[in-house]
Amino acid sequence: MFSLARKEGRKGHSSADHDSAPVRNARGRSGGGLMSVFGFGGAQPPKLVGLQYAALARSATLRFGVFVGAAIPAITFWEDSAGIWLAGGWFGLVFMLAAALLRLERGFIDAERRTLSKEEQRTHIATVGLAGMLWAGPMLAFPDAMASGNAPQYAVMALLIGVFVLALSVVPRAALTFVGIFGVAGTTAMALAGDISGTIAELAYSLVVAAGAMSLSRLYLRLRLTEANLAEKQETVSLLLHEFEENSADWLWQVDASRRVRGVSPRFAHALMMEPREADGQPLLRLIAGEGWESGALPSSLRDLAERLKRRESFSNMMVRVSMGGRTRWWELSGTPKHDEHGQFSGFRGVGSDVTEQRESAEKIAQLARYDQLTGLPNRMMLTEALGTALQRAEQWRTRCAFLMIDLDRFKAVNDTLGHQIGDKLLAQVSRRLRVLMGQHDTCGRLGGDEFAVVMADVNDREAVDRMAHAIIDVLSKPYDVDHHTLYVGASVGSAVGPRDARTVETLMRNADLALYRSKDEGGGSHFAYEPQMHAHAEERRKLEFALRHALERDELELAYQPVVDAETEEVLSFEALMRWNSAEFGRVSPAKFIPIAEDTRLIVPIGEWALRRACDEAARWPSNIRVAVNVSAEQMLDANFASTVVSALASSGLAPERLELEVTESIFLRDGGAAQNTLNQIQTLGCGIALDDFGTGYSSLGYLRNNRFTTIKIDRSFVTGAAKDSPESLAIIRAVVAMCDALGMETTAEGVESERELERIRQLGCTKIQGFLFGRPMGALEASALLESRTERRIA
Repeated sequence: MFSLARKEGRKGHSSADHDSAPVRNARGRSGGGLMSVFGFGGAQPPKLVGLQYAALARSATLRFGVFVGAAIPAITFWEDSAGIWLAGGWFGLVFMLAAALLRLERGFIDAERRTLSKEEQRTHIATVGLAGMLWAGPMLAFPDAMASGNAPQYAVMALLIGVFVLALSVVPRAALTFVGIFGVAGTTAMALAGDISGTIAELAYSLVVAAGAMSLSRLYLRLRLTEANLAEKQETVSLLLHEFEENSADWLWQVDASRRVRGVSPRFAHALMMEPREADGQPLLRLIAGEGWESGALPSSLRDLAERLKRRESFSNMMVRVSMGGRTRWWELSGTPKHDEHGQFSGFRGVGSDVTEQRESAEKIAQLARYDQLTGLPNRMMLTEALGTALQRAEQWRTRCAFLMIDLDRFKAVNDTLGHQIGDKLLAQVSRRLRVLMGQHDTCGRLGGDEFAVVMADVNDREAVDRMAHAIIDVLSKPYDVDHHTLYVGASVGSAVGPRDARTVETLMRNADLALYRSKDEGGGSHFAYEPQMHAHAEERRKLEFALRHALERDELELAYQPVVDAETEEVLSFEALMRWNSAEFGRVSPAKFIPIAEDTRLIVPIGEWALRRACDEAARWPSNIRVAVNVSAEQMLDANFASTVVSALASSGLAPERLELEVTESIFLRDGGAAQNTLNQIQTLGCGIALDDFGTGYSSLGYLRNNRFTTIKIDRSFVTGAAKDSPESLAIIRAVVAMCDALGMETTAEGVESERELERIRQLGCTKIQGFLFGRPMGALEASALLESRTERRIA
């Protein structure tokens, strides 16, 4: 919008504020602002000047006639004093000046479309001033003629002059210039003639005419400004609508009172897949309902739209499913009722847009957010929502629901040995088997990794959860055929029942997790239901973990050494370093408790390094023929810096590499066989020995023995006990292991020998070394040194 009174430097005002400034001045603002608007004391806005002078041009002929007409009665009362010829000459000058003014003002007809020059304005004011002086001359020259009683003629003249001034008021400066000269001359003439009442009347007349001219000028200006602003607003709206139609993805739509589309825009017609003329006048609902219009099978969103139109209610951002050309589309519509000038309802108008692509994208995002992409099962978010709904329903109807957490046994071995691609295909098969087990009120999903879950929304039978859990274990434990690999994995299940075990989703899931942890802790392949003491066990484990994190800095860890002797001579050959924890808070904690915690939290890495360095330091004080064995976890072996740690421990202690033996279990090869073997090769290159602990209790793959050069194979205590009881299986296994080790140049150590019967049987079977309580319990470093000294003294004696 244009601004009529814009000033340089003003900030924070809208264009509408600038446009309305002259109007506020015209309503009574005093001072320089008002004078500026009327053309005094400041520069007028060009648009305002154009409006004034264009209006002046349109009434130029009227002023010409009034101006000349006013001179006719004036001649009658100046003729006697001035004479016919002088009065006639004056009339001729009036006519010529009026004609000149007419011609000048008609030249302003295009003033609204151009900028009027200052020279043109000054010329017009000067001409009007000259006209005023033309009238002032006879009044001042013949004052007696005005007071001689020619009242009727004077009244007519004054009336016409007043009309002339009021017609000139569209340009306030011109009107005030003329009335000022005319009024001063008339008042002066009356005073010179000694007519006091006439003087007062003349002065009052001039002031009234001037005030009337100012009022008309202000009224005119307000009217024209309002018209101009409305016109420009309409133009702006038209431009915006055009721009909207041309550049926006939305469209404008409108229907009449009968809900028939009217004024169809090209973009709306394109959305309807029709020409504008074809769509105009047709019912809106019929156009967008497709085949459903005839059958009456309308979607709920379309029925909602029809109801809103029927009730004549405004609506905003309504999602409507429409049918265009046999295809389903989604529109977002907003509409407002419209009324005619009499307040009668005349239809709806609004804005619409096709949001099909956006909706499909949103649905896809929702799918990604709520479903697992690998298995297609509900993910953790959707399972949580399902469990929340089940809990709420159970509370409301006093029933029960259940949450079962499922963890695959031995899945990590599959992933690590055969790769993630095979693992992913295995998970997909697991998900298909779980789906088959689900009932009408059950929901299964994947929590992540190899963890799955089941929400049982209706559990009325106390045994239903246990039946479901064992069905899951049985089905998932059957063999899988994946890319020509026959795979076996089991499942462990933990369950919690709501609202008995918990009344919130988070607590119920946590309790099921505690039950699952118990199942895994018991070896897997089983189902455990939540029991309150599990929470106490978990809390104890949490406290143990917290205390274990500070055990090293508090110097609470220590090493115990158990002797390993020669099977024939019973001479001490080495000691196995065993970790012990004497906690200030919990007292002596069993390794069976804190070692698994250390491995789960990877605290085993710094603790294991400490144990390695301490054992090397202690062993360096023993006789040079005595070795020390240190257990190494899978977490340590897979640490990239472990070989460097071994080198550092040997260097700082001065222990010869061949006196250090590292004991590992088969589990390291299940994590990352390549990395473990590489680390073992580096350690063996140093000259250290490698012992394979607990052989026979795990996978016991002969491939481990083929690919790695072990110095010792340790036979688990369970086989030693079985051999002492003449168990054929135990005897056969020990004989096979001994024979294999003899062939491969390895030594064998029988663990857990506690009786003479066990010792005799182990000697018969050919084991080379023995470890067990029969020859010594784990002891401190000082006791181990004392034992070695006594053995040495006994041998010397």
